[in-house]
Amino acid sequence: MHGWIILDKPLGLGSTQGVSAVKRALRDGGYGKFKVGHGGTLDPLATGVLPIAIGEATKLAGRMLDSDKVYDFTIAFGVQTDTLDLEGVEIAASDVRPTRAAIEAVLPRFTGPIAQVPPAYSALKVDGERAYDLARAGQEVVLASRDVTIHALTLSSPERGGGPSEAWWRGRAASEALEESPLHQPSAGPPPRAGEELDEITLSAHVSKGTYIRSLARDIALALGTVGHVTMLRRTRAGPFTLDPAISLDKLADAAKARQLETLLLPLRAGLVDIPALSLTPDQAGLLRQGQVLAGIAAEEGQYFALLGEVPVALVEAQAGFVRVVRGFNL
Repeated sequence: MHGWIILDKPLGLGSTQGVSAVKRALRDGGYGKFKVGHGGTLDPLATGVLPIAIGEATKLAGRMLDSDKVYDFTIAFGVQTDTLDLEGVEIAASDVRPTRAAIEAVLPRFTGPIAQVPPAYSALKVDGERAYDLARAGQEVVLASRDVTIHALTLSSPERGGGPSEAWWRGRAASEALEESPLHQPSAGPPPRAGEELDEITLSAHVSKGTYIRSLARDIALALGTVGHVTMLRRTRAGPFTLDPAISLDKLADAAKARQLETLLLPLRAGLVDIPALSLTPDQAGLLRQGQVLAGIAAEEGQYFALLGEVPVALVEAQAGFVRVVRGFNL
């Protein structure tokens, strides 16, 4: 059991709870003990792709943290909350509602390299303490601006005027939690007419590591002359992983009871699809497993997934004819 299980995280579940669910499934299925970790935090109020690394794949979890992500998210206009999402309380209001044309016109300003100030309610540390702990204690939290990259920012479902995408409806089917919020009642009417003012819009964003979608939504609303907050956030891709192999917690539990978790397990290689393979001889594999450097390797500079046959040996770095281990696998 060395590889990846991709969860379709439901509303209300934290990333560490997702890790606990996989640990419990391994235990219930009698698979023994393995290291388990997640490949990128996803807020409890968010749904979607949560890569869970098992065994030797945990050595690659850090690469997931550095990878690009894709999100669908809905901005509700007219109210800003202290958390910038449904969980918070109202701190600002506006009667201004943008049109679809106005939204489309402003999106290019938030595409490419941008600077953004993270939410006060975030896991970033201020003088050694989590920002959200300070904010919840009523202290003023001032976070520095950071540079991020928005690779693409578009209306999520243009045929519906930027309404929720199929990925969003798939996630919402598992929970009715959003409907209980007094701040937001999702619209279900026809697409908006040209020039019609909108109460909400659903966008899709392909972003670099470190991007806060809540901050992006806040800044888009402010640029439109109003305020807003996130009412839906769904991650549709994390690094190489999409919703296609993602499973529900129920399916995870059923597979554990049937002792079929291995049928849900993606191979170690799945987390390195952007890395070319490097075939090794038995002698070369032995040297790398001992942490030694290979010399005289004719490979372009960069990282490689080193294999002995079909057995992963290491993630390696090739430079000037030498190959060094970045992460070794005990397989």
